[in-house]
Amino acid sequence: MIGQRIFNDTPPVVKNLIIINALVFLAMSILPHGTANLLLEKLGLFFVTSPLFSPYQLVTHMFLQVDFFHFFFNMFSLWMFGRVVEYDLGSKRFLTYYMITGVGAALIHMLFMWYEISDPSLSPMAVAQLENTVSLGASGACFGLLLAFGMFHPNSTIMLLFPPIPIKAKYFVIIYGVIELSLGISGIDLGIAHFAHLGGLLWGYLLLRWWKTRGTIYY
Repeated sequence: MIGQRIFNDTPPVVKNLIIINALVFLAMSILPHGTANLLLEKLGLFFVTSPLFSPYQLVTHMFLQVDFFHFFFNMFSLWMFGRVVEYDLGSKRFLTYYMITGVGAALIHMLFMWYEISDPSLSPMAVAQLENTVSLGASGACFGLLLAFGMFHPNSTIMLLFPPIPIKAKYFVIIYGVIELSLGISGIDLGIAHFAHLGGLLWGYLLLRWWKTRGTIYY
């Protein structure tokens, strides 16, 4: 009953985004290995100079997740922050915001990949490896949602899991942004696209400021 109530209380765009991501994750989990890899090559995001790159991947990569934990935390973030932001923006504007921050995050990630690939000290093998590294996930868009939540509800309290302490949303966004910037600059990758996360924050901020300047939203 609790699960049904949560499902019923979730606004339509967030609900459908979670359903789509869940269906794609399930399909990638149960399909034969060869078929799953083929879908990964078609739908994951590759660098523009890779023979595997297609422009539509800027969108489709948002619906693929690396593993269960990646899927769970992205969908939890989408539900936790997205349902509030969807009520704030309205469903149509929320979907626009989600897609723009997700695609914008991918573009920022590609920009920093270009900077990395342009390093003259890299061997051709290292360049080819970077070009053909696939990027997946809704993390960039989820960081955009976190930014929007922090701007709309700066004094709302978020309870952290590790460590289990309360923190105001505005401070959480700032601290998380500084951490991502530090990790991105330091080169500590661990398979995480830190600059994509920063891209989600950046595009979210610019888009919200633009809408506010036009007088279409207020916060």
